Amino acid sequence: MSTEKFDAVDVIVTKRDGHRLSDAQIDWVIDAYTRGVVAEEQMSALNMAILLNGMDRAEISRWTAAMIASGERMDFSALRRPTADKHSTGGVGDKITLPLAPLVAVFDVAVPQLSGRGLGHTGGTLDKLEAIPGWRAALSNDEMMAQLDGPGAVICQAGSGLAPADRKLYALRDVTGTVEAIPLIASSIMSKKIAEGTGALVLDVKVGSGAFMKDLDRARELARTMVDLGTDAGVKTVALLTDMSTPLGLTAGNALEVRESVEVLAGGGPADVVELTVALAREMLAGAGKTDVDVEAALKDGRAMDAWRQMIAAQGGDVDAVLPVAQHTEQVLAPADGVLTRLDAYAVGIAAWRLGAGRARKEDPVQAGAGVEMHAKPGDTVRAGQPLLTLHTDTPERFGRALEALEGGWDVTDGAGYAPTPLLLDRIDAQH
Repeated sequence: MSTEKFDAVDVIVTKRDGHRLSDAQIDWVIDAYTRGVVAEEQMSALNMAILLNGMDRAEISRWTAAMIASGERMDFSALRRPTADKHSTGGVGDKITLPLAPLVAVFDVAVPQLSGRGLGHTGGTLDKLEAIPGWRAALSNDEMMAQLDGPGAVICQAGSGLAPADRKLYALRDVTGTVEAIPLIASSIMSKKIAEGTGALVLDVKVGSGAFMKDLDRARELARTMVDLGTDAGVKTVALLTDMSTPLGLTAGNALEVRESVEVLAGGGPADVVELTVALAREMLAGAGKTDVDVEAALKDGRAMDAWRQMIAAQGGDVDAVLPVAQHTEQVLAPADGVLTRLDAYAVGIAAWRLGAGRARKEDPVQAGAGVEMHAKPGDTVRAGQPLLTLHTDTPERFGRALEALEGGWDVTDGAGYAPTPLLLDRIDAQH
């Protein structure tokens, strides 16, 4: 005799027929799925009904709250500093978290950055940092709190206790063709970020070939949904929509991107990486109540570098160690004189992945030194025979497939009609 409040089939049929789910139905179905009472095939059917019929703001908010309630919540109220965090939807060459977290910590705002590993063509922050000898991603809650009280910034892996319902749901969406459902994407990201307990959150929603969202309107809808979820949960949330048609910076890979991040922290580095780091830092600081700050100065005068060194050392990393370098390289040369008018982020991301910088399955190892170095960006003038890209790997048999991925991934033309795509495409906050 079942003592369950609802029947899974009734919940599925409600959404299948285009009706809204009640709060009680949502609370029950997430809890029952986490307990194993709702079967995988039943949740698959409900996910597909959500993909096809959508959810309204109140439904998504309740769905997210139910996912948060499936696990623990972190509490940073004992810290003497306000907290702010950033989440990127993922891209190619997106090393922004590395310079950003210590930069924000300079201004006495704690940054609890729970990050992930890469999968497919998008790189993972933890994989990048693990290229630093000795650095470790797994911290206890006590270690994390001590680091937020000390250096003020921590980048580490999320504990298994945050939104366990999401882990189960995420794996299911992956194999049932329901990854694209905006209510499910938004609640997946935001359940973890809200459970993490940050006071302010800035979302970097990538748009373009190298991003999960290829289309600006869909990206805007996702950003708006996530900002609403954060706002409804009492977290000050804003989203920046940023271009991911071209890779960020001049590197895609693990140690390669750490090296570039350190250049940014030393007051140099590629202009686009600096621009986005500064824009996101300003938003995070504003969310934490600090608006009258000179972010660029902290990059130039070494304060951000000092915070970086403390943050890395606190997690066992040797900040002065030589970073791993791949054993083999191969160059891609410009075929003619002209202007590089396109360098496709997706093509570069797939090439870096095939060189060993990424993984096809969660269990796969990554090569610290593998990846793609870019010697020109769209808008740059190039000469025939000049290196456009250098490919790095420890396993030279990978070059062939990486080069295949790059075929058709760039254009050198006379430059007529070329107009650069702006990096910042839009900003969405609780009001707008």
